Amino acid sequence: MSNSARRSLGKAVDWRLVLYWLVLVAIGWINIYASIHSSEPASIFDWGCRSGKQFVWILTAAVLAVVILFAVNPRLWEVVAVPSYFVVLFLLVAVIFVGASVKGSHSWFRLGPVSFQPAEISKITTSLVLATIMGKVGFSFARRGDFLKVAAVVALPMLIIIAESETGSALVYVGFLFALFREGLSVWYLVLILAAIVLFILTLKAGIWVSLGVVAAGGIAGLVVLLRRHRPRSRERRSALRLLLLGVVAAGLMALSTRVVFDKVLADHQRSRIEVLLGMKEDPAGVGYNVRQSMIAIGSGGLFGKGYLQGTQTTYGFVPEQSTDFIFCTIGEEWGFVGCLAVILLYVALILRIAKDAERSREAFTRIYGYCLACCLFMHLFINIGMTIGLMPVIGIPLPFISYGGSSLWAFTVMLFIFIALDRQEKKYF
Repeated sequence: MSNSARRSLGKAVDWRLVLYWLVLVAIGWINIYASIHSSEPASIFDWGCRSGKQFVWILTAAVLAVVILFAVNPRLWEVVAVPSYFVVLFLLVAVIFVGASVKGSHSWFRLGPVSFQPAEISKITTSLVLATIMGKVGFSFARRGDFLKVAAVVALPMLIIIAESETGSALVYVGFLFALFREGLSVWYLVLILAAIVLFILTLKAGIWVSLGVVAAGGIAGLVVLLRRHRPRSRERRSALRLLLLGVVAAGLMALSTRVVFDKVLADHQRSRIEVLLGMKEDPAGVGYNVRQSMIAIGSGGLFGKGYLQGTQTTYGFVPEQSTDFIFCTIGEEWGFVGCLAVILLYVALILRIAKDAERSREAFTRIYGYCLACCLFMHLFINIGMTIGLMPVIGIPLPFISYGGSSLWAFTVMLFIFIALDRQEKKYF
C-alpha cells in the first residue's frame, strides 16, 4: 500500500470514536485499580491483580482493533455473518452442558486461567446477521417471511441465554427493537412490550384478578373506540376487531401465566431481586445489600467525590463485585456527581456519534449494524447504571469498556471497530 493510500485510509477513520474508546477503557482501568487496591495491594500494572490483568486485556483489545481497522477487508463481515451466527449458537447451547457454573449461571467456558462467555460474542453475530437480512433490497416487515426471519435471529440466542440463567445478557436483546424501528417495524410492538411489562408487574403486585380486570377494561375501551372510528360492517373494522380480540386474549394469557413464569422459570435469586426492587419484601442484609451499599457509595461522593483512592466504601470493600457489575459506584464515590455525569455524557456522545455515522451511511448494511451497536451500548449503560442506583434489578451486566473482564472488553471493542472499519470503507469510496 502506498503512502498516499495509507494517508487516505487514516483520514477516513472516525478518530473521534477511537478517542471515546481510549478514554473509556482508561477510565475503566484506573477505577478497577481503585476498587481492588486495598485488598490486592500491588502496582496498577501487577499482572497478579485485576488491574494488571485488565491492562493486558486492553493491550490485546487494541491489537484486535488495529487488525480489524487496517488488516481485514470490511466486506468480509457480511460474508461471515451467517456462518459465525450459527457457530455462536452452537457455543451458546454447548456451554449449558459443558461450561463452568458461575453464581448459578452456566454461561462460561474455562480454558485454563482464561474464561470465555459466548453470550458476549452473540451480540456481534446477531447484529451482523440483522444487517445482512434487513440490508437486502426489497426487505420489508410487511412480508411475513422477512418478519419471521428477523424475529428468529433475535429470539434464538435470547432464549438460549435465558436457559443459561443469564437474564441480564438476554435483556440486552430487547434493545435490538430500536434498530428494527429505524428499518420500519411498527412502534406498536414497543407499546405491546411495555404493556406486557406493566401487566407482569401489576400481576405480581396486585394479583391476577386485578390484572384481568385491567385487561377487560382495556378491551372494552378499545371496542368503544373501534365502533366509533369505523363504519358498520366495514372491512377495516372487522380486521381491527380481530386484532383487538387477539390482543385481549394474549394479555389475559400473559396475566394468567405470570405467576407460573415467576415461580417456575426464574431462579430463586432472580425472584428475590425483583421482589426487593418492587418493594414486595425488604432484605437489606441479603439480596438488597449490594444495591444499598452501592447507593451509599454513590451518594457519599457528593458533587466532586472523595478523591482518587480515597473512597471508604470502596477501600473497605463494602460493595461486592465492585470492579465488575458495580464499577459505577466507584466512580460515584471517588469522582462524585461531576465524574458520573462526565462518564454518562461520554457514553451519550459515543452512541450519538455512532448513530450519526450510521444515518449518513449510503449502505444499508453499515447503517443497520451501526444502529444495532448503538442499541447494545445503550441497553448496557441503562441497565448497569439503573442497577447501581436501585432502578433496575441486580442482573449482572457489565458497563461497556469500563467493567473488569476480557470477554466484555474484547466483544465491545470488536463490535465498535467493525463499525468504524465499515464507516471508513464507505468514506474511502464515496
